[in-house]
Amino acid sequence: MPKSRSARSGIAIPAPAAAAAGALAFLLVWEAAARGVGSEIVLPPPLRVARAAADLFPTARFLAALEGTFLRGLGAFGISMAAGIAVGLACGLSPVLAASLSPVLTVIRATPVLAVILLALIWFPDWAVPVFAAVLMAFPVVVADVRQGVRSADAGLLEMARLFRLRKRDRVRTIYLPALAPHLASASHGALGLCWKVVVAGEVLSQPARALGTGMQGARIQLETAEVLAWTLAGILLCALTDAAFKLLQRKVPVALLPA
Repeated sequence: MPKSRSARSGIAIPAPAAAAAGALAFLLVWEAAARGVGSEIVLPPPLRVARAAADLFPTARFLAALEGTFLRGLGAFGISMAAGIAVGLACGLSPVLAASLSPVLTVIRATPVLAVILLALIWFPDWAVPVFAAVLMAFPVVVADVRQGVRSADAGLLEMARLFRLRKRDRVRTIYLPALAPHLASASHGALGLCWKVVVAGEVLSQPARALGTGMQGARIQLETAEVLAWTLAGILLCALTDAAFKLLQRKVPVALLPA
């Protein structure tokens, strides 16, 4: 079991215990702050939010919203990965293409998420706004990681493959894929977390029919701060669960990518 060690006492503390202590401290600070504010509209206490979540989560409205957000996030992740891998591979193999696309990717990375969402509201229907914004934000992350993975391939092995006239398919399988695997895992992890955040932010502004962001905005208009936090908690749990599932798959995927 992972342990953290106190610098002063040298006492080893199990990581789950340290995490639980940190969570408890956070809740205590939250409770004290809520009591200090004295207004549930401004800051409801943790138990009030827990009750709001318990009332909200079993409802059909919430489950439909959760499904809508999940499908949008999954779709945005899939599109950004497919497009990012294709462009990243091409840029890694062609320095000229990488140089020509560099200004475009830099502009995309520097553009504020809110600006992208506002423009998407003009260009697309409400259900597509979060997907477009998430893809645009995650795409450069995937391209950069995949390109770096291609460029990290062993130059000596590539030269040997050229001398022995190894087929391109075999070069990809035996040289590029092993070099690309850790970078692809990093790209997937970064894109996944980014997609959830941008999708929910896009839903708050575009207000599609079934969305966690739509629920947040509706609760905010009614000044139901506890419900806003309950919707937010659902988004956090969705991100955490998919992140845990990704880490579980990550242990097996790199092995599958390695050549036989």
